[in-house]
Amino acid sequence: MVDRVAPYHAEFTDAMRRAYGKVLATGLPRITRYRPGASRFTVADPSGNSIIFIQRNEPTELEYGGSKQLQGLARVLDNARILREFKNDDRQAFRAVNSGLRRHGDGAPTVQQAVALAVLIELSTALEESERVPEWGARLRQLSLTVEERRQVESVVADPTLLEPWMPATA
Repeated sequence: MVDRVAPYHAEFTDAMRRAYGKVLATGLPRITRYRPGASRFTVADPSGNSIIFIQRNEPTELEYGGSKQLQGLARVLDNARILREFKNDDRQAFRAVNSGLRRHGDGAPTVQQAVALAVLIELSTALEESERVPEWGARLRQLSLTVEERRQVESVVADPTLLEPWMPATA
């Protein structure tokens, strides 16, 4: 437990960049991505030992099993968040969002569609399987978002610059 996780994550990513030339998100060693406002992250050493850094004032009412009130694509995105942030399983999160977007995307609000596409772009990049990124990026670019919705979409990825080529103009 630490007072603030962001400085620890920054230090570990800087050290990893110095040692390996990049931040490793898969394999061993690795570090989970950190989004602003997150209250935890995990570091795995070359032997596979993991350390989870948790912010001391992390809310005690976190829903680790997914919200029962959500439906459709919103529920898929919430489950993917759990897979990514708490189970460190980008592959399963990718599969869930990809499948969920196909099943629920047409009936979902535009901002949820945009969030799903942004998550797919980020996960594809992290998994080094980016062949479909241009397709998802083109779909993202076609959506009409307000300034606030655009901020919401950018907030779900660790590096919003990853979305810059694909983000639509604001409505």
